[in-house]
Amino acid sequence: MKTLPELFSNNQKWRVEIEKQHPGFFEALGQQQSPEFLWIGCADSRVPANEVVGLMPGELFVHRNVANLVNHTDLNLLSVLQFAVDVLKVKHIMVVGHYGCGGVKASMEDEPHGLIDNWLRQVRELYLRNRKKLAELPDDQARLDKMCELNVARQVINVSNTTVVQEAWRRGQELTIHGWVYGIGDGVLQDLDIQIQGNKELRTLENNEYDSCSN
Repeated sequence: MKTLPELFSNNQKWRVEIEKQHPGFFEALGQQQSPEFLWIGCADSRVPANEVVGLMPGELFVHRNVANLVNHTDLNLLSVLQFAVDVLKVKHIMVVGHYGCGGVKASMEDEPHGLIDNWLRQVRELYLRNRKKLAELPDDQARLDKMCELNVARQVINVSNTTVVQEAWRRGQELTIHGWVYGIGDGVLQDLDIQIQGNKELRTLENNEYDSCSN
């Protein structure tokens, strides 16, 4: 007997509906995947990548973790990134944060949270570097929103500095890194106007990281 039968029932309904709308969809999907996009997002259950941008299975390659981080020691992410860039030849990598991110919020608090503090170390350091500027904002919500945006900008920088992306640009591969943020409370996906297509734009973002994000 299957456990969680309601989920299997939902799967059957979903499969039938997709096949009804797009005859032969799963047969074609099983032959190959050729997405143009890699989404690097938060593991938060309220941010379903495909649904947010209205793309079907096979159209969006996805990697998710707590606080949408790009750590240069994370072999999981780096493997996803290399496959997406070198094999799938994606043209766009979107780093997508979201307002109200629990991981970002935890990194701003002056109290221990256990194991997760190790994962969030770089976000904590980002917060401490910008603490004085953030204090100028009117309230805690505004500070958290700004930190979520700053975290996206920092992860765009991190993606752009990986050997995978640097090698792709060096060989002239078309590849753009974007920074976006999603509003859970209203469903709005916001472009932070961060688009990096090479090292010149990357250096500009690195030099103006705080001011590159909207208030």
